[in-house]
Amino acid sequence: MLTHFTPSGEAHMVDVGAKPETVRRALAEGRIRMQPATLALIEQGAHAKGDVLGVARLAGIMGAKRTADLIPLCHPLSLTRVEIELTPIVEASTVRCRATVETCDRTGVEMEALCAVQISLLTIYDMCKAVDRGMRITDVQLVEKAGGRSGHWRRDNQDSA
Repeated sequence: MLTHFTPSGEAHMVDVGAKPETVRRALAEGRIRMQPATLALIEQGAHAKGDVLGVARLAGIMGAKRTADLIPLCHPLSLTRVEIELTPIVEASTVRCRATVETCDRTGVEMEALCAVQISLLTIYDMCKAVDRGMRITDVQLVEKAGGRSGHWRRDNQDSA
């Protein structure tokens, strides 16, 4: 059952008022593939626009905090933790982004973690597009979530990016 629709098919925000506040955590990840020379600029800190990964990390944190402003039916949440890990993978000419988001609230933070990943990767694209317009954002996915009524869920290793 899709919870964001009424029985008559109208979109609505789910009522979470009666749910208990519990600790909830979500981990999402994704990648941006690029030319080897672009990754080298990022790693060497030689990009004309400055610290690409540092700016992308801040953008991801901001993206997690603003998710309810971007996704129409998301509840605004008080986040207790947002951690963005950006890892260059030279052999794949890729930067992997992993976002961990936590809250103590009535609904989960999967959307916040996914939004953080997307915004981080889009920031890398924005900062590097002048030297590499062919970059590709790929494999954005929820890896794990914990807390709430549905409990713990983890993506099988063979499905992970």
